[in-house]
Amino acid sequence: MSKPAAFAPASRQSGLLGLRSVSLRFALVYGTLFVCSAVLFLSFIWWGTVGLLEHRVEQAITTDSRALFNIWSEGGPTGLTMIIDDRLEQDIDDNALYLLVNKDNKWVAGNLAEWPRQITINDHWFTMPVKRSYTEDMAKVRAYALPNGYRLLIGRDISGRTLLRKIVTDTLLWACVMVTLLAIGGGWLVRRLFRHVIHSISRTTQAITHGDMSRRMPVQGSDDELDEIAITINEMLERISRLMDGVRQVSNAIAHDLRTPITRARTQLEDAALHAKNEDELRAAIEQAVGNLDNVTSICEALLRIAQIESGARRSAFVLFDLIPALQDVCELYEAVAEEHGLNFVQHLPDHLPFFGDRAMFQQAVANLLDNAIKFSPPHGTITLSAEVLSTARRTDGSRGKRLRLSVTDEGIGMSEADMARASERFFRAEQARNTPGSGLGLSLVQAIVQLHDGTLQLASNTPGLITRIEIPLPDAETVPLAQPRAAHS
Repeated sequence: MSKPAAFAPASRQSGLLGLRSVSLRFALVYGTLFVCSAVLFLSFIWWGTVGLLEHRVEQAITTDSRALFNIWSEGGPTGLTMIIDDRLEQDIDDNALYLLVNKDNKWVAGNLAEWPRQITINDHWFTMPVKRSYTEDMAKVRAYALPNGYRLLIGRDISGRTLLRKIVTDTLLWACVMVTLLAIGGGWLVRRLFRHVIHSISRTTQAITHGDMSRRMPVQGSDDELDEIAITINEMLERISRLMDGVRQVSNAIAHDLRTPITRARTQLEDAALHAKNEDELRAAIEQAVGNLDNVTSICEALLRIAQIESGARRSAFVLFDLIPALQDVCELYEAVAEEHGLNFVQHLPDHLPFFGDRAMFQQAVANLLDNAIKFSPPHGTITLSAEVLSTARRTDGSRGKRLRLSVTDEGIGMSEADMARASERFFRAEQARNTPGSGLGLSLVQAIVQLHDGTLQLASNTPGLITRIEIPLPDAETVPLAQPRAAHS
């Protein structure tokens, strides 16, 4: 007795799990909709066919009754009797029914022997079996009242139409059965295809969950929606893989770059604690350690700033403003720095330039580029900051979009092609820049700011030196008129 009791809940549970299957529910919905739509369509055909047959019979009887009423008005019972006999002789199909009786309900003319008992009212449609001289058939009839107590019955034998209706009904029922079978087969195919996609995604994600980051969704090459889903998921996985590699590289770089100043600060403080002979030596060691720790703090702040920018949280501070005054503020600061290093600083800026973005953030990006240019430029070199407006491809409305190209050019040590490809990575420093102060986060910060403004950062060789270009779309609504660029030298 215990086994059946244990088996029944398991069976019900497996049935519930089957109904919980998304692919099964999708197939059931598909099959149900397919069958319902087919049944509605076939029902429309059935009602249209049967209704047409019924309408043609009623129309024939109504037309016949009008003609017989006209004959009655002209020839009375004798004329009507002659017309009925004539029509019965000419009825090749033998489906016309007529009966004319007098006020005593006695037969006068027609091919029916007596007035049917079912017909008790006039001007009403009846479908019933009628008995002729040699057979009994289904007929559609209607009774009419005539003057002097006469009554006229007109009908049509609908046995053939009934048979036709039965054939149409059977055909449509078989069509419903075939449609149902097709719906079941289609639902099974849809469920199998759906399960194939879901299982493919599940296998890929499970492999990635277990550490196989190289696993990807298979692409059939048919360029359909399934391939589109697979390509999108693969692009997402590629992006995740690159981000994880980036996090791994950043973690290694942080451990390497922060360990040096922290170790140096600890060594200085420990050495001062053990060997400092007076207060001045101790104070100097503390100041050096504080400087190293400040470097660690600046690195952490730069990383936090990059993370905040990449998250998009700073887009709430975007406003429409004139970019030229903001650039001139940065230029005033770095003109003095360039002069101290014996460098020439050149500007090529328009008088006005409407820009939509974060003013302080964009100033930070330009300042980083100018700082790098000054840091790596030899004495008497030239640093150039230029901004120009470029037209993009024509839009669908016929107008042309515009974008800003901001360039910083120097005549310094430059970069190799391989270094330029990795220049925006966090903590990356070219071989020529190993001995210069810095953390390798300057261009990473610039890259994050430019991407937040939907722009691109490009590096190119100036032989000698480096060209750094920023291209960012400009707002459509230009509230400040643009002028020709002007040159300023210092």
